[in-house]
Amino acid sequence: MNYFSSNFKLGILGGGQLGKMLLNDTRKFDVYTCVLDASHEAPCKIASNEFHLGDLMNYDTVYNFGKQVDVLTIEIENVNVDALEALEKEGIKVYPASKTLRTIQNKATQKLFYVDNNLPTAPFSRFAYTSEIKEAIDHGGLALPFVWKCAQFGYDGTGVKIVKTLQDLESLPNVECIAETLVPFKNELAVIVVRNASGETKNFPVVEMEFHPEANQVEYVICPARISDKVAKKATDIALKTSKAFNHVGLLAVEMFQTQNDDILINEVAPRPHNSGHQTIEASYTSQFEQHLRAILDLPLGRTDNKVGGVMVNLVGAEGYTGNVVYENIETIMKMDGVTPHIYGKKQTRPFRKMGHVTIVNEDLNEARKIAEDVKKSIKVISEVV
Repeated sequence: MNYFSSNFKLGILGGGQLGKMLLNDTRKFDVYTCVLDASHEAPCKIASNEFHLGDLMNYDTVYNFGKQVDVLTIEIENVNVDALEALEKEGIKVYPASKTLRTIQNKATQKLFYVDNNLPTAPFSRFAYTSEIKEAIDHGGLALPFVWKCAQFGYDGTGVKIVKTLQDLESLPNVECIAETLVPFKNELAVIVVRNASGETKNFPVVEMEFHPEANQVEYVICPARISDKVAKKATDIALKTSKAFNHVGLLAVEMFQTQNDDILINEVAPRPHNSGHQTIEASYTSQFEQHLRAILDLPLGRTDNKVGGVMVNLVGAEGYTGNVVYENIETIMKMDGVTPHIYGKKQTRPFRKMGHVTIVNEDLNEARKIAEDVKKSIKVISEVV
């Protein structure tokens, strides 16, 4: 099929920053792209050929949108899977497949998938309601501390809490959830695997993620990870095995823990471009976004190795500021070597909202990490003084 400067239509469910960065590549290749999102202010609105306003969880909205395109992909998991399944039956190519999304959308079924496929993950218990957890603790079936995760619709630190005392349970919603053994880990790692519809598979180098202690969000992504070759190989092998088990098409980001004993445990996966791959735009031969596009269009995959070491810093809304966004000291960081800011186009900031990221590239990874610290200290995402 001719995808370039043709009548072919690619559909994206979700109009956030991941979609916006994917659109850089659809525009590069002149692939006609339609986006569906619930917000008038979605970052994708300015860069898509067609922007459709609508609820991603509504069956009819997703189904009717999907009928207008040739290939449908996502930039967020929270979409109506029943509509995707119906579209697949009618011959629309949907990547990732509805079956994959159905498994991944629910953290309990995702964890069971790892167990069923002999993929290493932290031990867990599944609960229909949070209120059942206290009974499990009272009867000795569960021990404190543990990680509580709501089964559905949690993201970026929402829907995840470390429970150390019974009082910690009181603030949690009474929903389907899992209680996961708290893993004392050395590192949080991630590997992005890309696979096209013909089965060609490649992976990006292992990255290391440093988290913000309060927001439970990634603060820095460091590529390549500062780990031994042996640990890197183990993490890569597990990511490739996970990708094979899902039989997915597109990108699969596999987030993992490196334990004190250098075991690798899967934390969770995302079947789309991912925060742990943003540095690929500047640091890799082929960015994660171009790779996703190549994969879902069944084109040959590009090189996944690094041209240069890269560190990514997330720009999130500063605490205490809500309203029209102002990026303070952006000129200061742009004077620094190898620094590229990416602003997502969200007009309103609020505490810890992802507003952009900055990539730092340098032949010396330790130097890149130092500059990243300077970037973090310099730039502030605040709001207008009213």
